[in-house]
Amino acid sequence: MNKKEALKQIKAGNFSLQDADKKLKADKEVVLAAIKQDGRALEYANEKLKADKEFVLTAVKQYGPALEHADKKLRADKKIVLAALKQNGWALEYANEKLKTDKEIVLEAVKQYGPALEHADSSLKKDKEFMLEAVKQDGYALQHVDEKLKADKEVVLAAVKQDGYTLQYVDKKLRADKKIVLAALKQNGSALEYADEKLRADKEVVLAAVKQDGNGLLYADKKFKKDKEVVLEAVKESGDALEYADDKLRADKEIVLEAIKVDIINLSIADEKLRADKKFMLEVIKQNGEALGYVDDSLKNDPDILAIVNKDK
Repeated sequence: MNKKEALKQIKAGNFSLQDADKKLKADKEVVLAAIKQDGRALEYANEKLKADKEFVLTAVKQYGPALEHADKKLRADKKIVLAALKQNGWALEYANEKLKTDKEIVLEAVKQYGPALEHADSSLKKDKEFMLEAVKQDGYALQHVDEKLKADKEVVLAAVKQDGYTLQYVDKKLRADKKIVLAALKQNGSALEYADEKLRADKEVVLAAVKQDGNGLLYADKKFKKDKEVVLEAVKESGDALEYADDKLRADKEIVLEAIKVDIINLSIADEKLRADKKFMLEVIKQNGEALGYVDDSLKNDPDILAIVNKDK
């Protein structure tokens, strides 16, 4: 394939630098066109071009992890590394070791992708002031901090406020701290899964969870799956939380009505007896004709129900 054809194929999206011959891999115009379309093409470029700042900058702006294939010197170039991190924080893995101690560099990586902290220098993972800034950018940075900081209330509180689900990385003792857990649940109700067992049996905590995410009911103590107040709050937020309620409450008309307000499909989770209750189903079908698809077989040919359906037609 000649240069003219290669450029034509790149434009059409049918060209792979990997399969090109050495001459094309060393051709500036061809390689530049290829990496503008897909930064990963840098891997197959001529070594000289991998050491060309313009080419590498173009590649990492398009695909941050292309930094892996840049010349060693350019992986120590702060401007290039920052450009890569702004596109994809995980590119920190390929940065020069010295830059992994640079707070500006690491914060940029964490801003894009919290778990990128894994590749930061260990000294930063122990730096409380720095870690407070990091977890405020992305709570998931907590996953890779020094163990002592996972037990630090100030750091942990900042992390769970940013992303409640990071409660899973918190020191065990703090997962029993009501203030910490409530802060996490206000951000993500399903974080109840990682709360201490005693707090999953605390009604204030459980209510906070289900009001934010009804499906947090799944992780609540069994007694709350029988608690009408808790279940009602859960299905108001997420109708399909009805699935985790006690059988008796899945036959409770008030609760089921709240669940189907969210989505009529939740009628399929309701107790079969309720779906065979003619009076109840007539009311539901009047509100939403789609409910006919969920009635018990014994009611599908009931003249009163069919009359409503035919009237709507």
